[in-house]
Amino acid sequence: MIYIYALGLSFVLVFLIVPIVRAAALKLGFVDRPTKRKVHQSPIPLSGGVAIYAGVILTTWLFLGDSSILRVLALGGGLLVAVGLVDDSFKSRARDFPVWPRLIVYIGVSLIPSAFGIQIAGISAPSRSAMILFSPGWAAFFTLLWVFALINMLNFIDGIDGLASGVSVISSFTLFVASLIGEQDVTALIGVALAGSCLAFLVYNFHPARIFMGDAGATFLGYTLAVTAINGTLKGATFLSLLVPVLALGVPFLDTIIVFSRRLLEGKGLHRADNLHTHHSLMRWGLTQVQTVSFLYLIAAVFSLLSIVILLMLR
Repeated sequence: MIYIYALGLSFVLVFLIVPIVRAAALKLGFVDRPTKRKVHQSPIPLSGGVAIYAGVILTTWLFLGDSSILRVLALGGGLLVAVGLVDDSFKSRARDFPVWPRLIVYIGVSLIPSAFGIQIAGISAPSRSAMILFSPGWAAFFTLLWVFALINMLNFIDGIDGLASGVSVISSFTLFVASLIGEQDVTALIGVALAGSCLAFLVYNFHPARIFMGDAGATFLGYTLAVTAINGTLKGATFLSLLVPVLALGVPFLDTIIVFSRRLLEGKGLHRADNLHTHHSLMRWGLTQVQTVSFLYLIAAVFSLLSIVILLMLR
């Protein structure tokens, strides 16, 4: 029952906060202006990430109180939202924010979970009869790599209405179910709080979107999903259970692999924004935004079901 309350509270919080931040963004001219690379044709208010951050943090605090994972999410997420808002402010003036300040913040934020004892500690054989424990340095490195990757992957797929928020709903519900199976109450609650927040935001973000989450929201979602996965299935994973969070986040992983492969083949910088993402390709093939998002939701759901099946097989 507590999970239903957390889901409902996070949904209501974000549902009520989004119109406030949307009105503020319009008043301040804080909007994402159309460019050749983007699919929207008119300026759309940014700052939706602030509402998602508030929904997740407030719900987690009310149900879990002060805890290590709350501090990790509040501190790391707050820094990502802050730098994301700066990046979004550049977008509102049709300018590009330099990559290096973002990169430094992303790396610094990716170190925060390890500082609070939330890290990928080791890996065990499928039978769990023996476990290889990582040294503190390697544990911090693998944790940093995972968190940094997810921060960027969710940011990459936030290119059309409702994609990042919808995929995050599916991924967070999957991590919620995985946590219930593993009897991990704290991780389960964060998963459902994130799902409720993203679901409420999706009401405003589905095509035609009335607000975007911006980099502030997309990077926070990636960070929260990464930390939730570490606190759940990745702390001491088996070789096979590594597939659970990877499949739960299958669409961002798949899109990143495809985009990076294309950029390498075309000799482009890996960090350069372009229209080589999966959703861009699907739309060039004739699909509408709604059809594209629906298709990618379906792929995400299939990946998520596979991850749950694997987890059940391992028990």
